[in-house]
Amino acid sequence: MRPIRRKEFPENLLKVMKPSEFPALDVFVCTADPYKEPPINVVNTALSVMAFDYPTDKLSVYVSDDGGCAATLFGFVEAAKFARHWLPFCRKNNVLETNPETYFSLNHAACCPETQQIEMMYRNMKVRVADVVNTGKVSDEYITSDQEREAFNKWTDNFSRYDHPAVIQVLIDNGKDEDTTGHFLPKLIYVSREKSKSCPSHFKAGALNTMLRVSATMTNAPIILTLDCDTSSNDPQTPLRVLCYVSNPVTRSNLSFVQFPQRFRGLSSNDIYAAEFRRLFFVNLLGFDGLKGATYVGTGTFFCRRALFGSPSNLISPEIPELHPNYAVDEPIQSPSILSLAHHVASCNYENRTNWGSKMGFRYGSLTEDYYTGYRLHCEGWRSIYCTPDRPAFYGDAPITLFDFINQYKRWAIGGLQMAFARYSPFTVGTKTIGLMGLAYGHYAIWPIWCIPTLVYAFIPQLALLKGVSIFPKVSEPWFLLYVFMFLGAYGQDFLEFVLEGGTFGKWWNDQRMWMIMGPSCFLFGSFEYLLKSLGISAFGFNVTSKVLDNDQSKRYELEIFYFGVPSPMFVPLAMAAIINLLSFFLGLLKMVGGSDKEGLVLQMLIAGFIMVNCWPIYEAMVLRSDKGKMPAQVTIIAAILAWTLCTSASLIF
Repeated sequence: MRPIRRKEFPENLLKVMKPSEFPALDVFVCTADPYKEPPINVVNTALSVMAFDYPTDKLSVYVSDDGGCAATLFGFVEAAKFARHWLPFCRKNNVLETNPETYFSLNHAACCPETQQIEMMYRNMKVRVADVVNTGKVSDEYITSDQEREAFNKWTDNFSRYDHPAVIQVLIDNGKDEDTTGHFLPKLIYVSREKSKSCPSHFKAGALNTMLRVSATMTNAPIILTLDCDTSSNDPQTPLRVLCYVSNPVTRSNLSFVQFPQRFRGLSSNDIYAAEFRRLFFVNLLGFDGLKGATYVGTGTFFCRRALFGSPSNLISPEIPELHPNYAVDEPIQSPSILSLAHHVASCNYENRTNWGSKMGFRYGSLTEDYYTGYRLHCEGWRSIYCTPDRPAFYGDAPITLFDFINQYKRWAIGGLQMAFARYSPFTVGTKTIGLMGLAYGHYAIWPIWCIPTLVYAFIPQLALLKGVSIFPKVSEPWFLLYVFMFLGAYGQDFLEFVLEGGTFGKWWNDQRMWMIMGPSCFLFGSFEYLLKSLGISAFGFNVTSKVLDNDQSKRYELEIFYFGVPSPMFVPLAMAAIINLLSFFLGLLKMVGGSDKEGLVLQMLIAGFIMVNCWPIYEAMVLRSDKGKMPAQVTIIAAILAWTLCTSASLIF
């Protein structure tokens, strides 16, 4: 209703403020599973933001290793060494793709000997990190100092992924560590919070709050950037764009965060899994910005630290003064007192009987901690800004298998329902405090109920068609035209909005197909898991989306061939719908040829035919394919048995 398109002019920033006057910036990079999120990818993300066009004495990068892996620590020890060469190289050559893997994949190696040398250093580092990941231990030949040996021994001696003390290592200390040209490097700090099976971890929100506290004791920058492990910088001037809003007296008084859209590298030509999330990150966020600002989408977000400590008019003081957003750190980052306090606030029991997660920091109570946190900040009176520069600020990795995609959406479905029925529900508290925007938040929160209409339209008309029973208006009746108008109107409007924001027909077709797929799969199972949890029957887990790029899977993805190679129960309803729609369409066709109620069955035939066209990848996977990405035999057999049972039971209904 009120879309806003903004434009920044970072080239004018130096006219109003000097680099020495820039606010300090703390960057939080989160990783949770070294096997699904390879450490070298996390290293690339950190290196890309360390190359920001920003004063190095004001830039600190914190890496949260929630997977508790010595290989991740080793990767960042190696990154600290490589940064001495990589950062001056980026500065000298005005590199925009500051993710080393991305830069070297663009065939820059032929440019000059210097580039070839830097690439060789990177490739060697990549081999060493991969070796440590594969072997599970750090070889003595990779340890170059007693300090490194002590760090790895300490970590290994206490290691257990779900039960270990806090590990905090300052890998680069600005003011001490220099690059090869004599310039100081940004700070780089590795953080693995204390874990205990007896203490709730609160997943990513808990990790972010730990980094919020640890960074407060060390640097306490007023600006914070949160990034997923695979979201690397694509524009070194991105922080300067943020300063255009943060330093603007019109917007800074109640500004909580500046959100950049999620963009993904390596998408297939027609984005077969609709992983671009064009509606979520492009179409709808423009409208959100016309209300109180964009939603927090979990990555590519610059926060004002103050916004995480109460409303604009009511600051909630933390339990110790060192965590206050205005506290000035006046001791060296590696002083014993600073490190001791940092370890203390990273302990798993620290949040007991405090406001962390409820009134301060990133909020607990939903698996979609980002969406929930942004909603709570807006309810408290903060606003946000959606920033969409022509050059994408960040790039991430999209899921390349159907299972990873629907597994991610299942987690979002559970988190949305938790939010919809929470104490601070957008339908109650939200509509009272932020009005129309409360309904906008509620729209996303109840996405999972999409499973109800999709299941109804996937099965009920088809089962009636099998029995020759008409449940829709006849072609000659006026109501028939209403159904046609609603179908064409809804799809036409959706297509128009999609294309006007840069989409194509191929991407739109796959996008609408994925909505049909999500209903009977991730939304259905997410709703069921939420119901079980509400009844106290089961507990949620936090399933990390895999960022590992398998060669076979990558090839299929590039060829736009669906991957069903995981025997997931979420595939069973999809296969059932494909079988029943195919059977009902051809049997219905025979009934119409045989003289049954032709006019009364037309709409049911059209629905079954439309679903059949969308189900073509499923038919291929069940019957025509023999590769590893085909539908597992047990899924097909179970789906066939259940489909037969449903069809034979239809006589009891129709």
